[in-house]
Amino acid sequence: MQCPFDIKPRWERRKGARPQELLAAALDLFVERGFASTRLEDVAKRAGVSKGTLYLYFTNKEELFKAVVRDSIVPVIGAAEASIAGFEGHSADLLRGVITEWWQQLGASKASGITKLIMAEAGNFPDIACFYQEEVIARGTRMFASMLERAVARGEFRPLDVTIMTQVLIAPMLMLMTWKHSVGPCDQSHLDPLAFLDAFLDMALHGLLRPPAATSIAAAAAAA
Repeated sequence: MQCPFDIKPRWERRKGARPQELLAAALDLFVERGFASTRLEDVAKRAGVSKGTLYLYFTNKEELFKAVVRDSIVPVIGAAEASIAGFEGHSADLLRGVITEWWQQLGASKASGITKLIMAEAGNFPDIACFYQEEVIARGTRMFASMLERAVARGEFRPLDVTIMTQVLIAPMLMLMTWKHSVGPCDQSHLDPLAFLDAFLDMALHGLLRPPAATSIAAAAAAA
């Protein structure tokens, strides 16, 4: 008679899930401790496997870090690229949608802590910094630039320096992620990231100055 209960050893039941469990454990520890202070044996322990098992999937800590980035960050960029390629509406709506989705999928997630890690440890680990530059920063920059190029080509945005404006648009997002993983937990003002991004987009799309016509009307009203 076959036992109705699952009596397979724990290691056998979870074998297929091991890589993903290791990546999740590694992401937690990289964000909590940084790259230098994360030990492979601690990653294995948190994932519930032996250090030897970890080496079956990842040869060293650098390869594990790359796998974490490719699993948690690179797909978000790929999804944004697909959204841009298939979007048919106004570029202002596209920009707002991509930035909002970015926060919801990446900025609000634990993976956003990788940005702070890179900023803090790039000088000591140039290889992982170069990897991140090539697979995340450069690709993300090209993605944002493509939105601006599309907008200018369609006559929806005025002519502008795409290279500079791309960095202007990216900077607040980097600030939000850094804030979240540094002083954010201690910030008593409770900054709302989505409200912050909405205000930033409103300023970016409309500017701070009143339109000329509105300024003239306001001046005339004040004079009267």
